[in-house]
Amino acid sequence: MTTRFSLFLFSALLAGTAGAAAGDKTDVVRDLAGRVGPIVGSASACRDIARPRIQVITDKFAAVIKEAATNEAERSDLTQSFDRSVAEGRSAVTTGRTDCRLADRQLADLERSIGGTGPSLSAVIAPSSAAAATSAAAATAPTAAVPVGGGPAVRGLTDQEIRFGIAAPFSGSAKELGRQMKLGIDAAFNRVNETGGVEGRMLKLIAADDGYEPARTADAMKQLYEKDQVFGIIGNVGTPTAVVAVPYALERKLLFFGAFTGANVLRHDPPDRYVFNYRASYAEETDAVVRYLVKLRRIPIKQIAVFAQQDTYGDSGFAGVSKAVRALGVSDATIVRLNYKRNTVDVDDAINQLKLQKPPIKAVVMVATYRAAAKFIEKTHDLFPGLIYTNVSFVGSTALADELMLLGPRYASGVIVTQVVPAVSGYSSIVLEYKNALAKYFPGEAPDYVSLEGYVAANVLIQGLKRAGPQLDTEKLIDVLENTRNFDLGLGANLGFGRAEHQASHKIWGTALDDNGKYQALELE
Repeated sequence: MTTRFSLFLFSALLAGTAGAAAGDKTDVVRDLAGRVGPIVGSASACRDIARPRIQVITDKFAAVIKEAATNEAERSDLTQSFDRSVAEGRSAVTTGRTDCRLADRQLADLERSIGGTGPSLSAVIAPSSAAAATSAAAATAPTAAVPVGGGPAVRGLTDQEIRFGIAAPFSGSAKELGRQMKLGIDAAFNRVNETGGVEGRMLKLIAADDGYEPARTADAMKQLYEKDQVFGIIGNVGTPTAVVAVPYALERKLLFFGAFTGANVLRHDPPDRYVFNYRASYAEETDAVVRYLVKLRRIPIKQIAVFAQQDTYGDSGFAGVSKAVRALGVSDATIVRLNYKRNTVDVDDAINQLKLQKPPIKAVVMVATYRAAAKFIEKTHDLFPGLIYTNVSFVGSTALADELMLLGPRYASGVIVTQVVPAVSGYSSIVLEYKNALAKYFPGEAPDYVSLEGYVAANVLIQGLKRAGPQLDTEKLIDVLENTRNFDLGLGANLGFGRAEHQASHKIWGTALDDNGKYQALELE
């Protein structure tokens, strides 16, 4: 039945998109998601419609996506396109734009088309015959920007939607960071879309995979800007990739918001007009952990080393440690840096260098991604008993815990990670809201520090969009953000921006893994 359904869906859509190339399957399915999703969403908002009817359609469409996608990034993108459309359909019912009688009738028509009786699927969801010849092109091209309130057209903005882009790793060794960041942003977007969006406009997130390689970032940004015509960028992942992405955005006066990095390239003084950060910086994270190691754990600075990625991410973290050491009135000249290459787990040179240190190193501040960090811990745990490991938030907390627990609880226990969001296991207002949204829109996904950061960053942006009002453009949004001060999302600290302050939060939370691979609160002061 699943195969039959998949073939039926493709044949129905392809019949209406004559001229589409064989390689356009994903575009066809994306278009289909935008037609089936609202039917599923509106039905799910109606209590009298049986859940199993809806689940059958959802499961079968998941099979369609699996058959069409050629890689994990495509599968994730198609799935989340479908989820967005479902959220839009649910919103149509909750806001009164459609009713449950119509929702039931549309679902029944869809069910009959699957069963081979009643109207064909193309008659239920496909374009009219007059539009069929151009539907393939429409599936690949973004909706044209339209004048807002009689003014000039605004890129990525229509009366119905605001398009944002994210360039992040959806393949390679850091792909979980990109997936989680996108997941959190989508959860926040879906939540606001379900209640009618922002000024009646749905928020849409379009992903481009750069594999955490700067050489691919320019093409990813170009795709989002030129092909997808996004209004702004949110949630890009990484420092070395930001070195490429930020200048690209600045040259085009493109909003660059809430990137998943604490590097100084996004924190100039005075700040770049189009760059806004949610999170605390790596300098603030490393300062907090160095003070913890020196003042609370009583470790001499000469017995603290830095394990760092050999690029601008590692440079930024190492600079933060050096600054923290100088702030304590000690020379930073003796700090040892142990390097590894990005997108590898080749840590042997770093370990050989560590073995040579006299007196022996007692703590390592790690500026790495989760797989390299786990490999370093695995290979040094028994060589240096009692060695303290600390990590900055970019490591990917959940992914690191999973990697270490695969090795065994003794590798995980005591490993420290500084965080820029509250504990995902906690009961603060924002965390409960996030977990509810995650369970609702992405059932089966476990709460994660990276997706929570994406969720929080997206909500900070949503606050700005709401305050900007219906007559929106980039310059107005930035003026609004620069005048947004002391607002409370339930983080335990107020957030805000200013003309000289483009970083909303400066708060650091300490966490440490226990024997069960769960993060527990750790007082850093």
